[in-house]
Amino acid sequence: MTAKPTIRVQAEDFDITAEMRALSEGRKDIGATVTFTGLCRDESGTLAALELEHYPGMAEAEMTRIASEAMDRFSLLGLTAIHRFGRIAPGENIVVVIAAAPHRQAAFDGASFVMDFLKTAAPFWKKEHLTDGSSGGWVEAKDSDDSAARRWD
Repeated sequence: MTAKPTIRVQAEDFDITAEMRALSEGRKDIGATVTFTGLCRDESGTLAALELEHYPGMAEAEMTRIASEAMDRFSLLGLTAIHRFGRIAPGENIVVVIAAAPHRQAAFDGASFVMDFLKTAAPFWKKEHLTDGSSGGWVEAKDSDDSAARRWD
């Protein structure tokens, strides 16, 4: 029986150590885990916060689709993906992906695959709030993110 990925979209922060433990505790079949954590950066002191919005229901469904594809494609033994929404200050967590596999390369590839498609296919939007009190507007999609996702074709 194939394990199902753990997917959450939440406003509150997550505990990476607790999530790693929940994925791997008591498991003797896992030979490697790869954890990616995306943080909000301050853009050289100009960014006060990012406001992340999502399409409820659709975001979770797309994250589940992406994670399930990664688990099948890379024979992952487990996968956790958590994405936050709401106002996030510089230095705070935005997203975590933890991929577990028998061997390291599958775990690396699985985590990278999930992040590439979370950036390009999952319905999340970021609005900048600048330190001068103004709005920096909505963050545009990047061609580099699309290029990264195409490598999996």
